[in-house]
Amino acid sequence: MAAPHACLICYDIADPKRLVRVHRFMMNVGVPVQYSVFTALLTPWQQRQLMDELEMLIDPREDDIRLYPLPDRLVPITLGQQFFPEGVMLLRDGKNCSIPATHEPQLR
Repeated sequence: MAAPHACLICYDIADPKRLVRVHRFMMNVGVPVQYSVFTALLTPWQQRQLMDELEMLIDPREDDIRLYPLPDRLVPITLGQQFFPEGVMLLRDGKNCSIPATHEPQLR
């Protein structure tokens, strides 16, 4: 069996009722990063299962759901207020990935 892998799940749902259903469903699956963006640790089988279950909640003619497997060495670049709830951290190899690393800008 494959090990769980970090994924980013994003959605854009046209109908407010479907949006609430998808959001409530996703709250049981992953950690919200923004209102319509979640992270989750999922095996490939769980990724397929998740997308199958979400497909039953949406109208594919109006809605859009995307699942992006994240690279093992993720270095996020963020601006503004971070949304992770108090006490929740995105961890990779024992390090908090939810805190942006400091970088020297390479501007021309």
